[in-house]
Amino acid sequence: MQFEFFPSRTLTLYLAKLFVVRIVAVLIMLVLVLMALDLLGNSGDILQPEGNGQAEILKYVGLRIPQLIARFLPYSVLLATLITLVALNQHSEVVAMKAAGMSAHQVLSPLLLTAAVIAMISFAFSERIVTRSNSTLKAWSAAEYGAIPEDSGVRANVFLTDGQNILSASSLTGSGETIKLVNVTWDARGPGSIVTEQIRATSATYAAPGWQLEDPRRFDVGSAEIQELETIIVGQDLSPEQIDLQSIDTDGQSFWELTKTIDSLNAVGRRTSEMRAKWWHRISGPLAAFLMPLLGSIAAFGLARSGQLFVRAIIGMALGFAYFIVDNAALAMGSFGGYPPFLAAWAPFFLFFLVGETVLIRTEE
Repeated sequence: MQFEFFPSRTLTLYLAKLFVVRIVAVLIMLVLVLMALDLLGNSGDILQPEGNGQAEILKYVGLRIPQLIARFLPYSVLLATLITLVALNQHSEVVAMKAAGMSAHQVLSPLLLTAAVIAMISFAFSERIVTRSNSTLKAWSAAEYGAIPEDSGVRANVFLTDGQNILSASSLTGSGETIKLVNVTWDARGPGSIVTEQIRATSATYAAPGWQLEDPRRFDVGSAEIQELETIIVGQDLSPEQIDLQSIDTDGQSFWELTKTIDSLNAVGRRTSEMRAKWWHRISGPLAAFLMPLLGSIAAFGLARSGQLFVRAIIGMALGFAYFIVDNAALAMGSFGGYPPFLAAWAPFFLFFLVGETVLIRTEE
């Protein structure tokens, strides 16, 4: 019996190479298929603005692919785990390793080490590339795939409240008194929160105080009349600082930027449960890749000729997909305060880590 956690260097490199090749192959397959389906649904909207063509299609693909990679990398690790372990079992390589005195954890250790490295790469990739893709694609989509200002502070789908009234915009650029809102809608509400009039404008800028709407059109709900206005100022109680705090796109901020944002909101007494849950999930999310070899390990053990190998692979796949379902549900619960943020982000990981260890020990050790 070997007491080292890792097998020999040669065997570790052999298993790691098999695993990495299959992860890359599965990830490329998933991204290509999903990207093709995505383009089928969105290419019409991308080409609708005048002047848009192949360059804009390629731009969309360049922005969407990092999102798909980050989202489906853990799924790729799960499927690659099952493919790798089933092949090793069918070729009796697992039997040979067990006959050499290796434990189940030693057989899995090269895969776990590889998955840990992939989890770290996934975290760095998300922080450096995916966050920028998220913010840019949201702003471009909010502008209906037309021209958007080249501004790193672009934020999409801004929704603000001024008492009972609501100010919304498809996108926001700049900060402080230089903020510019695009495709603005102002809903004025009366008693009982009933909308009495709605004003739409192409843009809005800070008028100190209030926000000056450009090319506004007013719709009076009572008379059902539309009136063209030269200019109008709304939301006089909304300051640029309030808009900065209320229009935060957490998906477009890096881990450290989100940390500063949470501290700023805490300083003014704002609710940050949803942001803190996503902050914790920035760490626990990439670690899902590390968990997948453990959940799929049931496919490695048991004799292939017993006829239960396919059943074992299905159980491993079910455990992996169950983790993603529970993880998304817990994060949703944490977003509206049902769970504490730390518990919402980490409970699924530790729960399925214990489940994976239990299944591995009960079936093999």
